[in-house]
Amino acid sequence: MHLTIDGYGGDRELLGSEALVRSLLDRFPGEIGMTKISEPFVFEYSGAKPEDWGVTGFVIIAESHISVHTFPDHGYIWVDIFSCKEFEAPQALDKIVDAFGLTSYTENILERGLEYPHAIDRATPVARGERRAVAGALSETSVG
Repeated sequence: MHLTIDGYGGDRELLGSEALVRSLLDRFPGEIGMTKISEPFVFEYSGAKPEDWGVTGFVIIAESHISVHTFPDHGYIWVDIFSCKEFEAPQALDKIVDAFGLTSYTENILERGLEYPHAIDRATPVARGERRAVAGALSETSVG
């Protein structure tokens, strides 16, 4: 599942806070049922135009990653929550809207991994079969 949030009308001070983005990325995975496996990486950056400065950050989770990109002078934020397991998208969205004082947003949900069985006992043979096929293709290519 991949949730993208394009947020607008956010509070400039909140959007410009490295501490807020770091704190959010530190606690957010646990709040939405994910497993954080790295410390958050958060940086302030400056764009080609002075008004394009902002804060960007990400955290690696066992299920994939969460990233945040803010543009305080514009009141914008972009957030990606990418996970190989389901999570409560409305709850995650509400937390982002509240944290940055957004007045409007666009959300998109992309279901991922639909071609694979979700039960581990049914997914394992599929994954093993793919690995054999790829390994065979690689050895044929490298021999020929």
